[in-house]
Amino acid sequence: MIESIAFIVLGVVMVLWGADRLTEGASALARRLRVPEIVIGLTIVAAGTSAPELFVSLVSALKDTPDMAVGNVVGSNIFNTLLIVGCSAMVAPMVISASTVKKDMPFAVGASMLLLGAILMGSDISRLDGLVLLAGFALFMVYTFRVAMQKPADGSETEVVQKPAGVWLNLLYVVAGLAGLVLGSNLFVESASDVARQLDVSEGVIGLTIVAGGTSLPELATSVVAARKGQSAIAIGNVIGSNVFNILLILGLTATISPMAVQGITVVDLAVMLVSVLVVWAFAYTKYTVARWEGAVLTVGFLAYMGWLMYNL
Repeated sequence: MIESIAFIVLGVVMVLWGADRLTEGASALARRLRVPEIVIGLTIVAAGTSAPELFVSLVSALKDTPDMAVGNVVGSNIFNTLLIVGCSAMVAPMVISASTVKKDMPFAVGASMLLLGAILMGSDISRLDGLVLLAGFALFMVYTFRVAMQKPADGSETEVVQKPAGVWLNLLYVVAGLAGLVLGSNLFVESASDVARQLDVSEGVIGLTIVAGGTSLPELATSVVAARKGQSAIAIGNVIGSNVFNILLILGLTATISPMAVQGITVVDLAVMLVSVLVVWAFAYTKYTVARWEGAVLTVGFLAYMGWLMYNL
């Protein structure tokens, strides 16, 4: 038990270090390559920080533990929209562009509704459902890259072109950051799951809480660090992109490989996932900012949901 707790702490340290390196490298590349930071957040950062969810979900499905796979994604999205946006906004109010609110956030809402519909219409997520989710992910990526081509990042025409060595250094930061995030998260999840099992906690609850919390550490660390550095575009883009990646890519790919019978996820869990992203979307419409008090409301909502889960153990 003591050894597992020590590994949990080590995993957290690795995740925090990786988040700092990833944010620094990604934002620098966005500026130098004149790519909007929101696009970097929606793609590179979101994909990198979603890697733990992908690994955990695929392994869970292949080992015939689908409750943990789906619980991981549902729980991670709840963590993202309530705790991560909440904490990031409390650190620094998150300024969100009108384009993000009107065009990017609907993808996260739509992805949540697709997953809700797939589960409510049947007791499993079939291969056909997986292919539909993957098609939605392909649409999201096409849209994101078209935005990147049509709306380059602001920058002076006289800006000095970065030397190749500088570009490679930023790429090294991104790779090192992703490595720290993935390795640290895996160490955290494995150790925390061992502790949970020793305490006789069920697989469904492990997926919604311990595993979801552990695999969401990269998003939490990356978004809070980005918000602290005044890079709210990366922070909100990371959350939106991760939510879309989690449902459309991770569950889509997992279900296509191995259809998943879902039994341990309740309607309440799915409702919280959908309502939370709708609330963030509504908050973002108010002056295109998620204020500190709104961040506090989201955080309290997350704590209330965790309390409900613990009460129903």
